[in-house]
Amino acid sequence: MSDDMGRDTADLDEKDIQILKAVASKGVTSPDKIHQETGIPKSTVHYRLDQLQDAGVLENDRYDMNLEKLGLSITLISEVWAEFDEGYHQTVGEKLTAIEGVNQVHFTMGETDFVVIAHVPNRQLVESLVADYEAIDEIRRTSSKFVITTLKDEPLPVNDFEYETLVRTLTDSELDVEDDADN
Repeated sequence: MSDDMGRDTADLDEKDIQILKAVASKGVTSPDKIHQETGIPKSTVHYRLDQLQDAGVLENDRYDMNLEKLGLSITLISEVWAEFDEGYHQTVGEKLTAIEGVNQVHFTMGETDFVVIAHVPNRQLVESLVADYEAIDEIRRTSSKFVITTLKDEPLPVNDFEYETLVRTLTDSELDVEDDADN
């Protein structure tokens, strides 16, 4: 199967989606817990997890998901400008986070009020998302962009720093990092 942009995606069915939702929403990576969440027999869960890994949808033992293989290959980054009012960042932010398909909402300083990120499967959902943003009364305007190529998408920011930098900046101790590395 391929997406709107011609990229290969996995051929999923409802059981696959149930398993992926259990992994994503509950953070479960144990086939036993996935069975408990979904009611899908354990043997089927094992088989499906193997199939999802072979298809590249699940990438490792933590079951990180490859959004392109999953079919959520369009990353939409939207800037949102809203009417300034007391507590508007909370009110508008809550409305934005409630929109189906929105993955991240950031209230920002500067010219833009919010940055909203969504991963969607097709252009119709892009149009739907933008319409949902603009249907919020407090929103003045939006500007959306498609990501053409993702060069880096590290889900765990700790991986973006050297060990020594983390120790120096996140701890109160004056540890000798070289001594710790030897132990």
